[in-house]
Amino acid sequence: MTSYDLKRILAEELARIVPGDAGKRRTKFDYVLPGFGERIHPSGRKSYVLQRTMGGKQRLITIGDAAILTERIAKDVARRLILRIELGQNPADRKQRGKKTPTYAAFLRHYWEVAAPAWKPSTLEIHDIYRRTHLEHAFAGKFIDEISHADAVRWHAMLTRTAGPGAANRAMEILKAMFGKAEAWGYLPEHSNPFRGVKRNKGRKIERFLSQAEMARLGEALSQHRADKPNEVAVISLLALTGCRRGEILNLTWGEVQGRKLKLTDTKTGPRVIWLGKEARAVIDRLPRRRGHERVFQFDVLPVSAIDWFWRMLRVEAGIEDLRLHDLRHNYASLAARSAETLPMIGELLGHRDVGTTARYAHFDDRSSLIATRHVGKIIEHNLTPKRD
Repeated sequence: MTSYDLKRILAEELARIVPGDAGKRRTKFDYVLPGFGERIHPSGRKSYVLQRTMGGKQRLITIGDAAILTERIAKDVARRLILRIELGQNPADRKQRGKKTPTYAAFLRHYWEVAAPAWKPSTLEIHDIYRRTHLEHAFAGKFIDEISHADAVRWHAMLTRTAGPGAANRAMEILKAMFGKAEAWGYLPEHSNPFRGVKRNKGRKIERFLSQAEMARLGEALSQHRADKPNEVAVISLLALTGCRRGEILNLTWGEVQGRKLKLTDTKTGPRVIWLGKEARAVIDRLPRRRGHERVFQFDVLPVSAIDWFWRMLRVEAGIEDLRLHDLRHNYASLAARSAETLPMIGELLGHRDVGTTARYAHFDDRSSLIATRHVGKIIEHNLTPKRD
């Protein structure tokens, strides 16, 4: 008989009767990790436990509900508990503290319940995606006061590698706000936010603009899908023709469509009016208005996912693979600047709150500046030239 078989037999014997649990609960112990097991309650609920000897007595420590923790995570917690016990620490002290300090997972749920009702629908939609994909299992098994600045830096670096710099920045900002609330609500001491001071990934400085040939190819690619993807084509067309943000178009309601303007009630910078050219108005006029649907655009999947998938395909077909969807907004602004529109007017078109945000387009207005300089120069020259009798 091998040692592996012996461990398995001993585990099966231990699973039959656990002290104090006869007739009530039963526990199946793992035969690889000593003392780790799964407790099965009469109701059918399962939880992970660790049985160890402390102070000369055998104790059973509950790790967590099996419906919430995976076996892998529970075993990681069990190994850390074993190490603490071997170092002479008592996990019961940690459990007592846990009654006052929540775990990361518990506080994430609490924060969402309190904060989410105040978020805009578009913000909630994006945050929910980030929660599912990046946040829920970020610091599994840890209390919020155990997460250090070094942990936050390592997590941000890991997410940068796996999800990209932009996604890592967005996820970090969510957690930074969450831990800020943990301080405000008294769960953590002041100035203990582990995400404070974590350096954001630098954004792309060079903005991409379309040449006339590229705009023609994009228009041709859009026309090829007008029949099979009418919603997606309409969204991309409106983004290019209005300079709107993606969320402003995806969340557009029929009540906000008023003649030759969009009267948006909820944007990144507050309510604002978007004036429509005849081309943009024609795009909206081609859309069917369904009874009982307030939103202009209805998708079978998440709107953001539908547009992202379509845009990835479209830019390949148009030969503009390096163009981001948000670059359509920059392209709109650059065309306005080339048409000699003033920076305040461009800022109004884009819905900028800060004039400094619009200043990036100043160099496109060089032609107008040159004309003005020549005009002023002629006036000065005329006034300075001595007049002959």
